Amino acid sequence: MTGEFSFYGLYIPWLLLLSLLALACSRLISYVLARTGLYRLVWHPALFDFALFIILLGGFTFLLPHQAY
Repeated sequence: MTGEFSFYGLYIPWLLLLSLLALACSRLISYVLARTGLYRLVWHPALFDFALFIILLGGFTFLLPHQAY
């Protein structure tokens, strides 16, 4: 794996792409939790959303195949 992704000559860091994916997934999970009423069990929703984003970003980074240098 290289450090960036080439999109028509524009180099985009993988971490940015993974962050956007994690943000979309965390917003979707947050929406589902809000609609089902499970946010009533969360002490601090903003802190919970941030922790969910960090966990998803770490998981996506872990799942990305790495190349040994």
